[in-house]
Amino acid sequence: MPIERDRLKQDLHHLVGKRHPLSSPSRLQEAEAYLHQQLAEAGLTVARPAFQALGSTYRNVIGTAIPDTGPFQSAPPLILAAHFDTVPESPGADDNASALAVMLQVARQVRTRKLARPIRFIAFNLEEENLLGSAAYTKLLRKNRETIHGAIVLECVGYASHLEHSQKIPPGVPIAVPTTGNFLAVIGNERSQALTSSVAQAMKSHLPIVPLVVPGNGEQLPDTRRSDHTSFWEQGFPAVMLTDTANFRNPHYHRSTDTLDTLNLDFIASVADGVTAAAIALAGQPAG
Repeated sequence: MPIERDRLKQDLHHLVGKRHPLSSPSRLQEAEAYLHQQLAEAGLTVARPAFQALGSTYRNVIGTAIPDTGPFQSAPPLILAAHFDTVPESPGADDNASALAVMLQVARQVRTRKLARPIRFIAFNLEEENLLGSAAYTKLLRKNRETIHGAIVLECVGYASHLEHSQKIPPGVPIAVPTTGNFLAVIGNERSQALTSSVAQAMKSHLPIVPLVVPGNGEQLPDTRRSDHTSFWEQGFPAVMLTDTANFRNPHYHRSTDTLDTLNLDFIASVADGVTAAAIALAGQPAG
């Protein structure tokens, strides 16, 4: 089922805007409330677990799609995540409203499918503050001895260019990277090799995909550690990051110019179609 462009636009209009815990806290809370509302309206069971950080209380937003039949309800869940805070003074269209819009679209799509395991859609707070929201969540997973099927973390998925040399190459990357910035990178660590392959395989019919598996937890390639997937890696959970490569493609990254009009809506829709396909491949019941 193709993604509705109008819903993407609606979500982006609601979410783009400065969302920083100290310089724009009310806007951050508005984004949190909007995500809670949209996940609930999609038919998910929604919670906002609190954690302590920066001398205050913050919340992640978690919407869970639960299988209808009992045997599947206790299976290790698939996690699909994106962060909702921004750096100061940036409206954060690509980073990371684009990913939140994709996550909401996927949530709406999978509710029409029979699931073989729960899917947790998580909007993480304070990613830009040293991954504090996802660190709190993954530490609790480990403390509670929970297992997960894997985590797909969306980080900047809205900027694309079909111009030659629009893509820069991150230093030290050991694979050939296209010089045209119209692909999505799928980055996993050694523990996540099977997950990386499965996600890339499910998405590749929807848009160009460049998979990369990094040694260890990516310590030798720091640019591969710059989002919430790293919190999962550090606790030993399989996770991948999906990204348009941020500053290696997008000149507006972490700037006041990261605005809605710089995004490529067709690219975002293709990402949403691809992530939906990956979620169904990993957590859906086979048809028939």
